[in-house]
Amino acid sequence: MQSQERAVGSRLSVMMFLQFFIWGSWYVTVGNFIKSEAVGWADADVGWAYQVGPIAAVVSPLFLGMIADRFFASERVLATMHLLGGIVMFSLPAVAGDGATSDTFGWLLLVYMLCYMPTLGLSNTVAFHSITNQEKQFPVIRVFGTLGWIVAGVVVSKFLGADEDSLQFQVAGGASVLLAAFSLTLPHTPPPAKGQSASVADLLGLRSVALMKDPSFAVFMIASFLVCIPLAAYYAYAPIFVSATGFEAPGYTMSFGQWSEVIFMLAMPLFFARLGVKWMLAVGMLAWVVRYGLFSMAADDQVQWMVLGGILLHGICYDFFFVTGQIYVDKAAPRELRGQAQGFLVLMTQGLGLGLGATLATDLKDQVTTKTDAGAEVVDWAQFWWSPALFAGAVLLVFVAVFRGRKSAA
Repeated sequence: MQSQERAVGSRLSVMMFLQFFIWGSWYVTVGNFIKSEAVGWADADVGWAYQVGPIAAVVSPLFLGMIADRFFASERVLATMHLLGGIVMFSLPAVAGDGATSDTFGWLLLVYMLCYMPTLGLSNTVAFHSITNQEKQFPVIRVFGTLGWIVAGVVVSKFLGADEDSLQFQVAGGASVLLAAFSLTLPHTPPPAKGQSASVADLLGLRSVALMKDPSFAVFMIASFLVCIPLAAYYAYAPIFVSATGFEAPGYTMSFGQWSEVIFMLAMPLFFARLGVKWMLAVGMLAWVVRYGLFSMAADDQVQWMVLGGILLHGICYDFFFVTGQIYVDKAAPRELRGQAQGFLVLMTQGLGLGLGATLATDLKDQVTTKTDAGAEVVDWAQFWWSPALFAGAVLLVFVAVFRGRKSAA
């Protein structure tokens, strides 16, 4: 029995590794690619590159969650979406060549994210269905996703030197096709509501919204949405900021945040026992405030240890909030709605939160950017990073004041 559980755990770990290797191979460095000398597109194009994910997260996860909950096995839906995504990724370099415009590239990137975003919730659904102790087993499985992101950054940035090259999209496409094939070997995850009558709300994947009737669940979801607004500034502009402060391989440097994620992911069962859901989430939010504050204080004098310290806080930022949140949602949702509920979480965070945040971050950068007489851009990074720090701090204070989740809720 234990050998069978280990075998299942190994397959789920490989799934998580590839799931986040795909994302990490291009998401961190696409802004560097867009702003490179060879491409030379505008800041608005960077903003769009980080808005397509949120748009996709709004459009597709609830619908796909409904399909996996009611009609098709989750692992088969996962395979289909990654295959389609891989095909789109392979096409991106062809529309980003010399003299190309950003329009076609941006729309294809949106099509890709429409394929990829549902797989975040689906991979969690497959994992949670196949394990018996979420608090202990899921962090160990999920840590391989972090390792996948790290390896992607090292491969693309350090070994291939492709921070500003379209090769990053080919790497992502190859990994997508590989995961599509591997998904067919994953534990069978049948639709739990198959054969049941479906209302209009079911067909639109909206039944999970009814979970907001629980005050604790509603506070958690609203806080998740709000705190992802300042997070968008980190995803979109931290790699550019890291490059501006003197780091030669920004994608590789950003991967140190994932190394800290590995450490805190493995320690999560201990923290769960000590802190419970509320304070796990609160500590995660506090780490975001401190990170942005460090970036702001480091900006003027390019204090690299502060920049690196802010990056290393990513382990607490991500694990204590997002992974804790995924476990919380799985526990809070009825069995027949777990796929939709994970999709709902993706919608609120990766969709609405990051979508609004990407727009605001682009506007903010425009406000703090000036040009020299020679036409070079000068960004007041210190002013830029204080805004997300203050916003995340306000969300933290309100969350601590009103969330009433019990310590045993996770």
